[in-house]
Order: sequence, then C-alpha cells, then structure tokens
Amino acid sequence: MTETDQTISTTERPKKESLLANLLLNIVIPTVILTKLSGDQWLGTKLAIVVALAFPLIYGGRDLLQSGRVNFFSALGIISITLTGGMSLLELDAKYIAIKEAAIPGLLGAATVVSLYTRWPLVKTLLYNDRILNTAKIAQALAQKGNEGPFERTLALASWMVASSFFLSSTLNYILAKMLLQSPPGTEAFNEELGKMTALSFPVIALPATLILMLTLFFLFRRIGKLTGLKLEEVVVAQ
Repeated sequence: MTETDQTISTTERPKKESLLANLLLNIVIPTVILTKLSGDQWLGTKLAIVVALAFPLIYGGRDLLQSGRVNFFSALGIISITLTGGMSLLELDAKYIAIKEAAIPGLLGAATVVSLYTRWPLVKTLLYNDRILNTAKIAQALAQKGNEGPFERTLALASWMVASSFFLSSTLNYILAKMLLQSPPGTEAFNEELGKMTALSFPVIALPATLILMLTLFFLFRRIGKLTGLKLEEVVVAQ
C-alpha cells in the first residue's frame, strides 16, 4: 500500500457510520417520540418536537465534529431539521413546512444544473472526485485517447441525472407533506402527522433518489471504461 493509499484509508475510517444508528437516530426514535409521546401525559406537543429533533441534530453535529470539516449535506440536513422544528414550535401553517421540504432539494437540483456552467460542476463533488475515483489516471487515459470532449459531455449528462434525483425528492417531499400535515400545528395530531412524515421520508423519498444516484454512478463508471479503456478496478480508489 502506498503512502497515498494509507492516507486515504486513515481519513476514511472515522467517517464510516452505522446504518442502524443512522436509521434509529434520524428516523425511528424521532418518529416514536412524535407519534407516541406527544400527549399531555407524556412530553406534550412542544417538548416532544424539541426532543425528537434533538436526535438527528446531535447526530448531524457529531458527524461534522468527527469529520473535522464542514460536510455540505450534513450542514444542510441540520439547517432543514432546525427550520422544521422552528416552524412547528412557532405553529406556522403546515403549508410552509411543505414548501420548505420541497425547496431544499429543489435548490440543490437547480444548483447542480447551474454548476454545469461554472468551473466547479457539482457532479465532480458528488461522484467524480479523488475519494471515489483515480481522477488523475482517468484524465491521463482520456488525453491519450483524445476523449476529453466526450467525457465532458458524459459529466454534463450525469449532472442532469443527479439534478433529476433532487427534483424528484423535491416533488415527493411536497406531496408527502401536503398529504400528511392536515392538523393545526401545536396539536398532538399534528405531531403524529409529523412523525409519520419522518417515517415515510426514507422509503418514499430517499430510496427512489438513491436509486437514481446509483444508476448515475453505474452510467459514469461504464462511460469511463469505454472512453479510457481502463477497467473499473483500475480507476476506483481502494477504501
């Protein structure tokens, strides 16, 4: 193992996270608190929201501290949770939560498209980066075969695919919020609906968007192999 590989391995290890812990702290525990403990005989509506949202907030904050740098998506998740909690505690109309739920992934999709016209396409941050791929080796092979132009078009298409996953999340977020949040904010029924929305966000929103991202990654790997002549194991960074 080279010194570079050792450095990558060392920096990646602390970032590995437990899927079970992720699901428990971000979905299961907040859902149980909001749906089962919002009654006056338990935590009450406002305290239940504070306690439920504290779990994903603490989890996200711990991730930021352990990584030693600001992770864009972790930070965005913390902002989103804080906004949801603030709107709920202020008892704003549920339509504002629905708009917020749609706005964040929608803005990410728009940013992905806009970044195509800058020097820093977002797809390079998400998929085509040195943590996942040996970009230097890929660039050298592309130059040797004169395929830089076709590869840039590949990255553009991959960017649109990534953007489509964000736009899908935006649409599903809005529909889910509008369908479930029917009760007045500040009531036990509203908390239960917020809990159901949290529980359904993973299968209804995260899974389809993740599937699109996986298909995008598969498309990118396949095109890299075709344009460079390199095998997958030659360009993927060993973790």
